[in-house]
Amino acid sequence: MEIRPKKALGQHFLRDGGTALRIVKCLLPDDNLTFRERIPVVEVGPGTGVLTGILLDDPRVDYYAVELDREAAALLRQKYPQIEERLKEGDFLKLPGTVFPPEFLLIGNFPYNISSQIFFRILELRNAIPQVVGMVQKEVAERFCARPGSRTYGILSVLLQTWYHTEYLFTVPPGAFVPPPKVNSGVIRLLRNERISLQCPEKLFLKVIKTTFNQRRKTIRNSLKPLLGDKKICSSGFPDLRPEQLGVEEFVQLTLEVEAVLNAGSSLLRDSYGQLAGRG
Repeated sequence: MEIRPKKALGQHFLRDGGTALRIVKCLLPDDNLTFRERIPVVEVGPGTGVLTGILLDDPRVDYYAVELDREAAALLRQKYPQIEERLKEGDFLKLPGTVFPPEFLLIGNFPYNISSQIFFRILELRNAIPQVVGMVQKEVAERFCARPGSRTYGILSVLLQTWYHTEYLFTVPPGAFVPPPKVNSGVIRLLRNERISLQCPEKLFLKVIKTTFNQRRKTIRNSLKPLLGDKKICSSGFPDLRPEQLGVEEFVQLTLEVEAVLNAGSSLLRDSYGQLAGRG
């Protein structure tokens, strides 16, 4: 049984066995061959199963997969009957977290057209996913791993580095795929860091990051106007910087300052209404 890559799904099937083995070893190195219990590993978008076969042959792996393409799912069940119900047909972005093991490693050759959405989903499930090894477009991989001060540093750079240590591992040329993409691919690794929670409201933290990077050419002072209007933060240095100059801890501090300004405005509004009520 053969299947054709579907452009609508952003499919570029990995065909190079050497690259596949290298990716799996980045997730499960040979120096970790001793184990007491099998390690749950979820593969996203296994396609024709080049990574799948290697993972199934590894005695350390308790294998699971998510595949949206019904033809690919049928092919995988034909090639690897042992998968049985461990292959979930559906969208990784939409499946409830309860369909996965309580804790698992994630691996995959992720479709270019939804790679950012996949990593936002990983952030949602971060407490269940201690490690990720994935392949995306090289430019995107470099952006995810970029550090403050880099031109490629952006929203997902900050968010991923808030919860994970990020590392660019190696580049994969177009010839490793069918059909070959027009650009190189990059393999990255995420390792969950020690952070359990933020010292600021997480929703506001996300809003501050998105608001500032949506106008990344402006200074923080000007890019925050959609959130603060004419109100100003009192930071000694942040207002004159641009968002790509701030690391995770600086964004946490900035969020706390934004929260203080917003809360002060709310307090003033409540006091004004209280005064009016008193006059009545």
